[in-house]
Parts: sequence; C-alpha cells; structure tokens
Amino acid sequence: MQTERLIMRRWRETDRAAFAEMNRDPEVMEHFPAPLTREQSDLFVDRIEQGFERHGWGLWALEERGSGAFVGFTGLQLKTFASHFTPAADIGWRLARPAWGKGYATEAAARALAYGFEEAGLDEIVAMTAVGNVRSRAVMERLGMTRDPADDFDHPDVPEGSPLRRHVLYRARRPAR
Repeated sequence: MQTERLIMRRWRETDRAAFAEMNRDPEVMEHFPAPLTREQSDLFVDRIEQGFERHGWGLWALEERGSGAFVGFTGLQLKTFASHFTPAADIGWRLARPAWGKGYATEAAARALAYGFEEAGLDEIVAMTAVGNVRSRAVMERLGMTRDPADDFDHPDVPEGSPLRRHVLYRARRPAR
C-alpha cells in the first residue's frame, strides 16, 4: 500500500536493525514501560508477521517513498487482553524520531483505517495510549476518532503503580455507505 509520501509494506529482514534502534530510543518509548532489547524487537516483528499470516493485515513497515528509509510502523493489530472492549482491532503507530513532526503517523494511519473498513471489512477500530501521550492522542483526533472517558481503562500489561497504566480509548466506526 502507498500514501502520498510513504510505502506501507510487509517487513523485511533489513528492517530489523533500524526497528531495534528505534525501540531502544528512550524518547520513542517514553509512553511504554521500557525500551526494547534487540531480542524483544525481533520477537515483535515475528508476532507482526504472524498476524499478517492469520488475518491478512497487521502493522505495516513504513518506508519513505523518496529515500527508501525505514521510518517505523503503522497498522492494525488484534488486541485480545481482558478488557471491556476486547477483542478489538487496534490501530497503532511508532515512528523513529527523525520522522516525527512530518505528519507521517496521521497519513499512514488514515490509510490503515481505510484499509480496515474498506478491505478488511471491520466495523470498528480502536486506538489506545497512555493518558499522557498527547502526540498520539492528537493523531487519533485528527483521524476523527472519538473518546468517551467512560471507556478509559487500566492496561493489564502495564505494571500497577506505573503512571503509564491508565489508558485512553478512542473509537472509529465504519462510515455509513
């Protein structure tokens, strides 16, 4: 898939080193419990690829069309942890710092939402993040996703007592035809 400035594609072995470097960056991982090791990053890519095999969709690697540089990921992932809204298709993104501030997350996420509704046939797509992640929340709002504070939740995969445990939930419904 493509957007005006990005290629959204399956993962390549050559993406793994750049992905691991991105996941080691404390600023990129500010709203996650901890940066990832190389092994954890590689396992994450393996899980992403398994999701593509199971569902036909997943978290696409993002490549700048002009330079061919790997800049992160955006896409859809099935969330199944125990919560009032799961199982659910979740849209997410993570970009390397040099790609911040260029509108790439919104551009790619808009394409991923369209794919989810138009091609994957999903009725609803959610997005979630730690309460303090104002940059990701702004992307969710630019995408037209809506938040009901009653949907906010404590993420079961984030340790109790962590300031990152409380999450906001945004929703998007398939547009009426």
